[in-house]
Amino acid sequence: MTTTQATRTAGSGLAAVAAGTGAPRRRTVRPGLAAALGFLALTALAVLWPGLLAGDPLAADPLGVLRPPSAGHWFGTDHLGRDVLDRVVHGARHSLTIGIAATLLAAGAGVLLGVLAGMAHRLADEALARSFDALSAFPLLLLALLFIALAGPGTVSLIIAIGIATMPHYARLVRAQTLVVRRSGYVEQAVSFGASRARLVARHVLPNVLGPVPVLAVIGLGEAILAAAGLSFLGMGPQPPAPEWGAMLAEGRNYLRVAWWAAILPGVAVTLTVVSLTVLGRRLQQRFEGRHA
Repeated sequence: MTTTQATRTAGSGLAAVAAGTGAPRRRTVRPGLAAALGFLALTALAVLWPGLLAGDPLAADPLGVLRPPSAGHWFGTDHLGRDVLDRVVHGARHSLTIGIAATLLAAGAGVLLGVLAGMAHRLADEALARSFDALSAFPLLLLALLFIALAGPGTVSLIIAIGIATMPHYARLVRAQTLVVRRSGYVEQAVSFGASRARLVARHVLPNVLGPVPVLAVIGLGEAILAAAGLSFLGMGPQPPAPEWGAMLAEGRNYLRVAWWAAILPGVAVTLTVVSLTVLGRRLQQRFEGRHA
């Protein structure tokens, strides 16, 4: 082998080694995740500053009833001549406020009851665990409807109903985490040193069981928004003329044959929000579990 051939061979080998052991590739944001984050950012803007994106959602124009989407009304108008885009944008505040409040209520109560069950004696733990299972056996909408039937319709009742219906998901997760942490060596050592139960929970249990709760809350927020829209569609949530997505679906269903946009476009807003939250929640779950695929 000549010197030139040897040099080429060595160069090829070094290039192969460099290709195999080079610096790690940069992590790129997947298109689906990027689209979900972009839509959620736009939705957050609609919640915080709806006036930047749309006009008055209650402004009616009797001469512009059921107009199709156009340059003047991108989402068309409804049966009262109100701009559908304005109502969809302002409706984000109602729908997301209900979903976020219900999720916070469910997560807070779930963490409290889950830790209580995991730290309780066996009989109390079994009683609470079976209660969580019994509540989880009921469909979310059915359980929420049962509460609203007793408390009456309205935004506050809707928030509490969805919070109670989704609370068992958080309680069961936190209880399972608490049982694992309770049997760990550092907790047993703290008990042997005479740590009180309140100190044990505050310093050792809670910090180690709360990790997966935010991930579940992001996914659960989409479920809460969907449930809120479904219950509002049945007339259990904010009452007209409030521009809530579920209520807009209920108002527009009577005009599907002549004005599909009045009902379809609010439904698209609900769907995109729930899908975006699910995509974000699944990605957070992968990172929490140490999977980077």
